[in-house]
Amino acid sequence: MTREKPDALWRAIHDSLSADIAAGRYAPGDKLPTEAALATRFGVNRHTVRRALRALSDSGVIFTRRGAGAFVAHRPADYPIGQRVRFHQNLRAAGRLPAKEILALETRAADAAEAEALTLLPGAQVHVYDGLSLADGMPVAIFRSTFPAARFPDLPEALSRLKSVTAALAEQGVPDYTRASTRLNAKLASPTQALHLHLSPGAPILRTIAVNVDLDGQPIEYGRTWFAGDRITLILADL
Repeated sequence: MTREKPDALWRAIHDSLSADIAAGRYAPGDKLPTEAALATRFGVNRHTVRRALRALSDSGVIFTRRGAGAFVAHRPADYPIGQRVRFHQNLRAAGRLPAKEILALETRAADAAEAEALTLLPGAQVHVYDGLSLADGMPVAIFRSTFPAARFPDLPEALSRLKSVTAALAEQGVPDYTRASTRLNAKLASPTQALHLHLSPGAPILRTIAVNVDLDGQPIEYGRTWFAGDRITLILADL
């Protein structure tokens, strides 16, 4: 019997896994079997499996996490950035289930950038909310939101309870707010950011720096968000 060529072997594995994913046997975010399990399934060595997985990764069908394995990639969620940016609303509109995890909540003196953005005196107290944004259980962004503490003394408790900036601000007497400015640039993920976002250190990410204002035009939030570029498509609308 004629043995298959090595190229034919890894391509056959690639095509079989692609068909499994297309048929929904593995859903977005699902972990694929280990290299050892796939090698046993297809009767090949792990090097051949690894080549097939690399081709799937290069085409964006899967992504790998160091030490964790290979996962089916999510279709990037559309995320509009315009006059009103609302995380939960944006993700639901894209057909995703939004969630947030609190990484830290603290009150401290504002740094120079925070004081300038919020038009505060140097050293004024601010509430700082660090968190992780998720879509369908997959982390898509890390954020840091900073608020003037004197105006919103009870905001940390509201954020801890509600896990929504919009809902927490509404409890503090801000029924609506709009985006005054947004800056966008590309960065490389730090080791900590990569860990939270399940990326490789140095992977490309997108950073936004934004200021939100109340209905009187007073700055109420200075926000910085780092998005996993392969999971979010930022759509810029008129500000």
